[in-house]
Amino acid sequence: MEPIIETHGLTRRFGALTAVDHLDLTVARGEAFGLVGPDGAGKTTTLRMLCGLMDPTEGSARVAGHDVVRESQAVKDQIGYMAQRFGLYGDLTVEENMIFYADLFNITGQVREDLSERLLRMTRMEPFRDRQAGKLSGGMKQKLALMCTLLHRPKILFLDEPTNGVDPVSRRDFWAILYQLLKDGITIFMTTAYLDEAERANRVGLMHRGKLIRCAAPDELKRQTEAPSLEAAFISLIEAAEAHA
Repeated sequence: MEPIIETHGLTRRFGALTAVDHLDLTVARGEAFGLVGPDGAGKTTTLRMLCGLMDPTEGSARVAGHDVVRESQAVKDQIGYMAQRFGLYGDLTVEENMIFYADLFNITGQVREDLSERLLRMTRMEPFRDRQAGKLSGGMKQKLALMCTLLHRPKILFLDEPTNGVDPVSRRDFWAILYQLLKDGITIFMTTAYLDEAERANRVGLMHRGKLIRCAAPDELKRQTEAPSLEAAFISLIEAAEAHA
């Protein structure tokens, strides 16, 4: 498969702390990739480096064919990034938030109108287009954040724990939207604390103390560790990593 994300020795240090430690990773175009690990494992730092928001201390990364340091603006033009706390404006309506973010990317006229209508329909948010964002439920806020992230039609979608704190029904709806995006050819790179979500990815990578300790399809990870569940597989791998630390 054609790679769309590649890292070689990607490292980020904060003083004496190594948050990401010589990460080697390849993600294929059109893949759903999940990055999991305990708090402080380096997941968000990895995501921010791949999005060109933070420079690595050493090593390199290419996203959509562009170097994340030398060509960071070209990277940002090709990606959508949804942080854990997306910057919605609570006093603006759903539609006004979408117009604001479309203006940021200079998307206007009929193109903006057609794309907005498609996103509202895909997320089933049409009945709520005139509701203020501050009055939406947690799941609806995440849908709105996703729509704003998709307005400039990115090739890669970076999601940092997008369903954290969202109810199970909204999480299911959110994943139904992601599956549609995958069918449309968008690559999805996400971090998640939910292992049932990690099961939905084509491949998952387990990070621990800044290192990528295993990367494979969920079923393959369970087979390799002879574990009955992905959670048991991850616990086994982390315990083995601790033992060899």
